[in-house]
Amino acid sequence: MGEYFIIAIGGTGMRCLESFVHMCAAGIFDDKEFHILTLDTDSQNGNKERTESLINLYNDIKRQDGQNVEGVANKNTFFSSKLTLYKYFTNLGDKNHGRDNYARLSTVNNQDDESKKTNEDLAELFLDRESVQQFDLAHGFRAQTHLGSMLMYHSIVEAAKNVTKNKANAKPEEEALCNFLEKMSTAGSNGRVFIFGSIFGGTGASSIPVLPEAFNKAIEVRFNKSLDFNNVKFGTTLLSQYFSFKNPDETQRKKEKGIIADSGLFALNSQAALQFYLNDATVKSCYKHLYHIGWPSEIENYSRDGENETITGGLEQKNRCHVVELLSACAAYDFFKKSDDEMKKSEPQYWFHGVETNASGLLFTGKTFVGDDADIFTNKLGAFLSLAHVILTKHEASRGQEGTRRFIQFLNQKDIHSYDRIKENELKQIDEYMRRFAYRIENNKVEDGWVYQICKSIKGKFIFKSNAFVSNIADLDPNSYDPGDLFEESSHNWSTEGGAFLTKTSYDKLIGMFKEPSNVVDENKHNVKTTKEKFLAHLYNTITKLENYKF
Repeated sequence: MGEYFIIAIGGTGMRCLESFVHMCAAGIFDDKEFHILTLDTDSQNGNKERTESLINLYNDIKRQDGQNVEGVANKNTFFSSKLTLYKYFTNLGDKNHGRDNYARLSTVNNQDDESKKTNEDLAELFLDRESVQQFDLAHGFRAQTHLGSMLMYHSIVEAAKNVTKNKANAKPEEEALCNFLEKMSTAGSNGRVFIFGSIFGGTGASSIPVLPEAFNKAIEVRFNKSLDFNNVKFGTTLLSQYFSFKNPDETQRKKEKGIIADSGLFALNSQAALQFYLNDATVKSCYKHLYHIGWPSEIENYSRDGENETITGGLEQKNRCHVVELLSACAAYDFFKKSDDEMKKSEPQYWFHGVETNASGLLFTGKTFVGDDADIFTNKLGAFLSLAHVILTKHEASRGQEGTRRFIQFLNQKDIHSYDRIKENELKQIDEYMRRFAYRIENNKVEDGWVYQICKSIKGKFIFKSNAFVSNIADLDPNSYDPGDLFEESSHNWSTEGGAFLTKTSYDKLIGMFKEPSNVVDENKHNVKTTKEKFLAHLYNTITKLENYKF
């Protein structure tokens, strides 16, 4: 098994990582360990906070109650990957230390007037004095990629210098970055690094070209060694425009000194970035596989009703999930499963493929996402979605009840008592994860979770039946909803006979399969030890078999 690294850059990269984590929860990255770095200029970014809290919840489910370690990688089960999170953000936007704009930042360490004047003259050759050098950096680079690449590179190297000079006084985010780089520097010949980021905005487009060299320089500073790009192979998404937002008006442009992301320019930004990447020496020498992902349909508008200004960052930047982010996560799946021979080609390989259409619009199947592994992907994602409906719909965790506890109590009624020892707080963590994955009901309204949002971002079809994503509360009645009837092909549903929720056609069939000796968990086969791990593996065995896929 290789050593695997994921880097999520900026708000869009964080949402791609969010999809990646949910794939891990469904067991799609089976028996893998990932070191994950979140990298942003905006420490308060809402998408960043949402994804990092999701990883923390994932790890709460993974670890044994009362322990701090992230658990271990498991086999053939839900939550099978081990995820180690490292959080880094650049120390920009700090007014107290002269780092809130480029004009101040570029001269903060100068010791004399001559050096200061030289820096100012040099900056004015490339950066407009009244706009680019003056805007507040707290919310990132705002599509100013020429500025962003320089600042991102030097921020990473500066973090390594700070930890090397005085580790005791280094900032937590600087130490986290160096810990991540230390793992990368010792990865050996099987190291693989995948980067999630967009090419139409600021942070992602700025960072993708410079990160390999910035990491290499930081490793040299901190550990006195170089990163061998023949051993550690890089891949990335080239994610172009797929959403828009309210364009800034003149009042906001003046307030922001004219430097603010304009979604009307995203297509042009994407084109310029692609032309640059095609000829950039770092991209050509360091990246092995690049996945060009775009959106052929109507662009989604992320502006909220009543919003008067463009959201430039901060906690308010918390956008809905989109299917292209899942496609990006599946690009990482493809990258990590490629053979060593496919990683040895001297020239970078560019990948893309189209989406089928029918009379209803776009047609997303398992094959759209993972090609020949379509059945594995659909089986596991479908099993996790069915489990979500068991806990959320049948046992009402979506309505604030203790759904997983209720399910275990139902098992007790069927003389299955193996999982009574799982602690209440551990069961509540599973409930909350399922709410984030699928949906919750608040104020008598269905609030979409990740997979619901993915489905609703498509004008067309997303793998499963439409009833898998119903938003009408009446259709989510625990006495009638069938969590085993989500697939278009009847052979993959728990029963082909139809009928109500509590007949032998669905829920009783789940319990009957759960009792079968062949589904009892083998600790060695699944690499599980705790009661909670055995419970999740038992559910995985049962539901994936009920779906009747043949691999």
